[in-house]
Amino acid sequence: MADLHIEDFYRDTAAILIHLYNRFPRKGAVFVEDIAGDDEPDEFGLHSNRHMACFGTMLWLADEGLLRYESVIGQDAVDQAVLTAECFNRLSTQYPEGEAASGSGLIREAGLAVNRIRECMANGTSTELSETVHRFLFDPPARL
Repeated sequence: MADLHIEDFYRDTAAILIHLYNRFPRKGAVFVEDIAGDDEPDEFGLHSNRHMACFGTMLWLADEGLLRYESVIGQDAVDQAVLTAECFNRLSTQYPEGEAASGSGLIREAGLAVNRIRECMANGTSTELSETVHRFLFDPPARL
């Protein structure tokens, strides 16, 4: 059986990175609710484990140098967030197996890391998304 919290981590990571890539280089808030869905705090005002895991993913991505933010909004968002140059470069880089077909601009675009992540988010299985995001995080494409 798969570790569901790890699959959630990869899905959250993909959604956060795509969200920031789509508005790069503008800074803005990234709300947990937009990534992980609605959360209703309990009677003590504590968020669900799912909510806190998504918020933790945002902080982890910052700690790992993939995004920057200026502040947090409670435990609900990171404010004034933007991709780091390193992360933007990695998302905009073509993976090696796509290089053979780089003659066509459309084929080249499909090989970009960000587009592979988008494709897996839209049409892939959770396993395919996990493998794609894992590869992005821990085996980034070589610099051109």
